[in-house]
Amino acid sequence: MMSPITPILVVDDEESIRTLLGRVLGRGGYKNVSMASSSDEARKLLADDVFELMLTDMRMPGGSGLELLEKAREEHPYLATLMVTGVDDAELAEQALGLGAYGYLVKPFRHNEVLVSVSNALRRRQLESESRAHSEELEEKVRERTSDLWTALQRVEQREQDLRVSQEDTIERLSIAAEFRDDETASHINRMSHYCGSLAGWVGLDRERSDVIRMASIMHDVGKIGIPDSILLKPGKLTPDEYATMQQHAEFGYRILSGGKSELLDLAATIALTHHEWYDGTGYPRGLRGDEIPIEGRIAAIADVFDALTSDRVYRKAYGLIDAIAMMNEGRGTQFDPEFLDIFIDHLDEVLEVKHHEESLASPPSHRLLFDAAV
Repeated sequence: MMSPITPILVVDDEESIRTLLGRVLGRGGYKNVSMASSSDEARKLLADDVFELMLTDMRMPGGSGLELLEKAREEHPYLATLMVTGVDDAELAEQALGLGAYGYLVKPFRHNEVLVSVSNALRRRQLESESRAHSEELEEKVRERTSDLWTALQRVEQREQDLRVSQEDTIERLSIAAEFRDDETASHINRMSHYCGSLAGWVGLDRERSDVIRMASIMHDVGKIGIPDSILLKPGKLTPDEYATMQQHAEFGYRILSGGKSELLDLAATIALTHHEWYDGTGYPRGLRGDEIPIEGRIAAIADVFDALTSDRVYRKAYGLIDAIAMMNEGRGTQFDPEFLDIFIDHLDEVLEVKHHEESLASPPSHRLLFDAAV
């Protein structure tokens, strides 16, 4: 939780960036901010003082941010960490998150992105600390008074629910951070994920599974972190080579999200990999067809394309609803599962309710702030 005395450490070899982050944090109400210009200096400060959060650059002379992150995890296991870097690299992001980073911000960043990521990291740290303390308390109570077990378990369940809510929010913010170069991204993620959750229920999946699909689909395009701006934000048609590069985001997303112990992230990896597969087998990246495509991928394909067609993009304006549905019907049985597409269109009134609701919640897009304009 935000507090003026929350001790935060900023590590970056560029003085201008340290100064900028200090000002951003100060304006957000965080006054107890220390600075380090190298990994060695940061480790000395960590040894002498207790910090709740560390924001560190990825590449620095004398030791990388990843090495610092790994050492900090060993020596200060309760320290929350955020990577703030100019390196837009999917593999590095995967390594950072695998080493326990709570977020991965790519420069240049918006002030609000930094403050939201810091707030989420501190909230998650607090919840995890409370959960650890409560687990220890529970173990003692089980040994002393087994009659108190039921009450204690209820409290644990509430803690887990709080962590789940925090996890969902963190996942959404990480996905937005991965795609923050597009002002429409946050709204797209919200709309698309709610379409997925709704369609999952309409095709017969139970409420719990539908909600998991909604949360997992938030991360469907996280692999775009590995796509260059020159391609991702190109206002015109992509060349064949550029299109082939863009297609790699599905595999990038799968590699970032898969291989862990989280069922939610495993499902997110599946959606990231398969939401561009076509029902007739002509999609990418693996040319799956029909029922070879997981049900979650077939659901996400419909939700993603509908939102893409009915939203403004850097290369075109949004299509009208009638034109968008006509274009999707042209893909019935080729691009889309025909049964799922029919169900989606049958519930179009409810789809539009979701669309209008999410658009009403979205704030007007703000331009990205450059370092020299932020002071």
